[in-house]
Amino acid sequence: MKVLVVGGGGREHALCWTISGSPLVDTLWCAPGNAGIAQDAECVDIAADDIDGLVAFTVDNGVELVVIGPEIPLVLGLADRLQAENIRAFGPSAAAAAIEGSKGYMKDLCARYDIPTAGYGRFTDAEAAKAFISERGAPIVVKADGLAAGKGVIICETIEQANSAVDDMLSGNAFGDAGAEVVIEEFMQGEEASFFVLTDGENVLPLASAQDHKRVGDGDTGPNTGGMGAYSPAPCVTEDIATAVMDKIILPTVAGMKADGTPYQGVLYAGLMLTDEGPKLIEYNCRFGDPECQVLMTRLMSDLVPALIAACDGELKDFDLRWFDEAALTVVMAANGYPGSYDKGTVINGLDKAAKIAGSLIFHAGTATNANGDVIATGGRVLNVTANAATIGEAQERAYKAVDRIEWPEGFCRRDIGWRAV
Repeated sequence: MKVLVVGGGGREHALCWTISGSPLVDTLWCAPGNAGIAQDAECVDIAADDIDGLVAFTVDNGVELVVIGPEIPLVLGLADRLQAENIRAFGPSAAAAAIEGSKGYMKDLCARYDIPTAGYGRFTDAEAAKAFISERGAPIVVKADGLAAGKGVIICETIEQANSAVDDMLSGNAFGDAGAEVVIEEFMQGEEASFFVLTDGENVLPLASAQDHKRVGDGDTGPNTGGMGAYSPAPCVTEDIATAVMDKIILPTVAGMKADGTPYQGVLYAGLMLTDEGPKLIEYNCRFGDPECQVLMTRLMSDLVPALIAACDGELKDFDLRWFDEAALTVVMAANGYPGSYDKGTVINGLDKAAKIAGSLIFHAGTATNANGDVIATGGRVLNVTANAATIGEAQERAYKAVDRIEWPEGFCRRDIGWRAV
């Protein structure tokens, strides 16, 4: 097969690394890719949101399967455009991708189908939002309705903070069009976990469990990010909890979306809060998590490509995937200043030395090569230093040994990834 992966981050590097090992794949492209992906796929200089350019490339090159990594091309309708050309596209339609593209849409879906989630309100008027906040009290959560690169969620400890967040989003344009509407939610307490399934619109195949770290600082402090590290399996997702998640959250969602006329096909990622009342849905994402995808792919024993094709073709019934018993853990190395402003173009050394740690892999998230052939940082999250071992504790030790071999003074990482499990 000829396969194209869309995207250029750590998630896409993990997907390319996995797909490149499939005996079904003869040619693998990635658009736009990065310096690390270039080792596993041929990179094509087409941006992930250039829908016309991506469709033209797939048609011109006889691509038979397109794996869409990020949420933006999905929300923009890339899967719809490819399917109109009779090209298999792994990822939901634009209508179904609204499950991530609009937090308000997702919350209304939960309300319609009795899916357990936090109580909420949707607002475009700041004064109405503030009245809701005053009535509910703090702590409370203020979210930009649209896509905000993982940063549009503000956990507010006081009413004043919540009111300020509303003003920033609705009046101050903090998140542009994504913040033109806000969703305000009750604050849920518990442990967070990530739950992934493949679905063909009707049948559902759960994947291995994972847990990520959203806050930028050690001890889960500081602002939210796109994710500073992850590990799999997540000990908190017991067999009973996994069954409850499937029965009360995932299956009603897939059935409900089909009933609504917007069947969901692709990977569905549920961000969960494990509360005293049972698991509740925080949010849905319409793509693999980043950096959870990195640990899932290193634990996957089966060939991923037949599963992707089965999801596209409506053939997931009775499909199964096998997983290595080993744990996996990934540490995100980010540019100093992230998730705020940061410098680009700084040189990264020591990657070859780091990769020599037994059981380790380095997935590139925001990198390129300069005229001298050096690897340079081009994004906020730059590297995913990943390791597999018998236990999460051993994987953590290996990952940080690899981190310590990387020479990049302009970068940083959390030093406590996996602390809950360890």
